[in-house]
Amino acid sequence: MAQQCPLIFRQVDATVTRINTLFVISTIIAFLLTQSLVILIALIIDFMFRLYGYKHLSPIQNISLFIQKKLSLPVKMEDAGAKRLAAFFGVGFTFALLITSWLGAGFATAIIAGIFLFCAALELFFGYCIACKIYYIVKKIYPKAFA
Repeated sequence: MAQQCPLIFRQVDATVTRINTLFVISTIIAFLLTQSLVILIALIIDFMFRLYGYKHLSPIQNISLFIQKKLSLPVKMEDAGAKRLAAFFGVGFTFALLITSWLGAGFATAIIAGIFLFCAALELFFGYCIACKIYYIVKKIYPKAFA
């Protein structure tokens, strides 16, 4: 089994996705600076809009498209499977941040935020998707997973 990302045979613009990632990183940093749970709730809602077909309602998506257009950044189409999987991981990380912060577990919140920011930075700067690597490992151990 060759290492691969999940494929859903629908294309998305990777440039817009990377701009989205920049905004997610900025949002997590804003949360860490303010400790405002409202920021995390807004990020979860934005992720949900993008994951469940309501991208037109997503502020992050709309701002990213605007930036791409205004800066005339290239369109680079890629399969949406990896991006979708990464977004699910993003929701998971954001929920974990919300819960640990709400419980007052500052150290756990900092660790989760650090891991989340590291993974997002790898995607932003290098196009390297940790979610794809985890997907590959899970599929190797549990071949019927995600079927």
